[in-house]
Amino acid sequence: MRTAVYPGSFDPVTFGHVDIIERASKLFDTLIVAAMVNREKMPVFSVEERILMLKKVTAHFDNVKVVKFDGLLADFARENGADTIIKGLRAISDFEYEFQMAMVNKKLNRSLDTVFLMTGEKYMYLSSRVVKAVGSFGGDLSEFVPQEIAGEVAEKLLSRRK
Repeated sequence: MRTAVYPGSFDPVTFGHVDIIERASKLFDTLIVAAMVNREKMPVFSVEERILMLKKVTAHFDNVKVVKFDGLLADFARENGADTIIKGLRAISDFEYEFQMAMVNKKLNRSLDTVFLMTGEKYMYLSSRVVKAVGSFGGDLSEFVPQEIAGEVAEKLLSRRK
């Protein structure tokens, strides 16, 4: 049984994230979507809110599990029986950092490989940062985030601006 981990901040989850989740779920028996606690970032949404949003938008995938993640990714993968990390790439600038992290994770866990998936062409511009910028000004988020979470994302982003 092949298990992969797709880690991320998902602050908030976007159509780009869902695209990677959908495609990775077809490649592995189990896909663990791990919402990270990142002490270097100040997320807009709590990890609990991000997990709830991820569960809403992945409910139709039978082999996707959403969990909280805090610590070293290499250890998390080992503890969860995963031998692969999934990373989405939008542009060449993403690759340099993600390649470095893949090498670090391989040093920490020799049985761990990283698979890079290019995001779908229509989402190459999309990031959580873009969503936060548009949403904080009350812009339409329907092209950026799934309908299941669009209302709560828009409400939270707009309320932070006030």
